[in-house]
Amino acid sequence: MGGVLSTVFGGGEDAAPGTESEPSRVLKFSSSARWQLHFNEIKESNKLLVVDFSASWCGPCRMIEPAIHAMADKFNDVDFVKLDVDELPDVAKEFNVTAMPTFVLVKRGKEIERIIGAKKDELERKVSKLRA
Repeated sequence: MGGVLSTVFGGGEDAAPGTESEPSRVLKFSSSARWQLHFNEIKESNKLLVVDFSASWCGPCRMIEPAIHAMADKFNDVDFVKLDVDELPDVAKEFNVTAMPTFVLVKRGKEIERIIGAKKDELERKVSKLRA
């Protein structure tokens, strides 16, 4: 059944590009419907959600990707999600994303912080501070 839902809704892949055998804690959604289901679920918890808005053609996005995966492994009490603005332009618009990468930190469905640019150290500091 889960396979059917994944086929219908798309997204939810949990492997980094090119490392199909190595699971990643960074979820990637290619479907607005599947993203919305996940977002609605996490709104009910006090868990920190880090949404990485990126694009396949964005050099800084590709540059910071390994650091995001490392943070996801380090902070296993935080949800990390990667959304491609070209695949999900409606979600990018909803979050007023105008540059890539943009990291939106969310708790209980509300944005609590935003970092624009590949600022690894700043992102790690804020995730560390806000995850509690």
